[in-house]
Amino acid sequence: MLEAIGCIVRRDLLLALRRRSDAATALLFFVIVASLFPLGVGAEPNLLRSIAPGVIWVAALLSSMLSLARLFAADHADGTLEQILLGAAPLGAVAAAKTFAHWLISGFPMVLIAPLLALQYDLAPSLYGVLALSLLLGTPVLSLIGAIGAALTLGLRGGGVLLSLLVLPLYVPVLIMGAGSVEMASAGLGGQGLLLLLGALLVAAAALAPWGIAAALRISTE
Repeated sequence: MLEAIGCIVRRDLLLALRRRSDAATALLFFVIVASLFPLGVGAEPNLLRSIAPGVIWVAALLSSMLSLARLFAADHADGTLEQILLGAAPLGAVAAAKTFAHWLISGFPMVLIAPLLALQYDLAPSLYGVLALSLLLGTPVLSLIGAIGAALTLGLRGGGVLLSLLVLPLYVPVLIMGAGSVEMASAGLGGQGLLLLLGALLVAAAALAPWGIAAALRISTE
């Protein structure tokens, strides 16, 4: 099973390297959205510092959604998904591997670049680590929840709109805890509590979401 999971992760990463424009689009969207707000609201340092966590987290959330529709679409179109369903590896483990590869492609680069974007908002250097850690814990949850929606809407006409309606309400707690942890640390209250909640949410999502994705894939391919 571990060999199958490793093969799927390597395959998806190689496919992403061949289609760099798809991965670059989501990251470029994240950078552009986060960079436009300082231009729009002005250069008031206090205002920029107050909106920085929320803006960066909303940009990360929207950027993560851009690539969700393509998570299973290519495999569904060329018949690979049917072969995976018939394979010996547990479908839940395969779904977890594909979601992990999706996060490495779309989520992890945002974690790395977020502290650079925070420079535009005059965020205190001591908060860069909290911001990066909140994204490191929260963006995998976005990928896991989004993968369930992507599996449910697989092959549907207008599935992108339906996908947004399904996953956006479920993203709200992650957004609140992720942005709130940075805001609390900025106010000197410490964001450890919300970071621990994000970590607990990640553990729960990692344990349960792959089997929900597997069930949704079976429903969509029947």
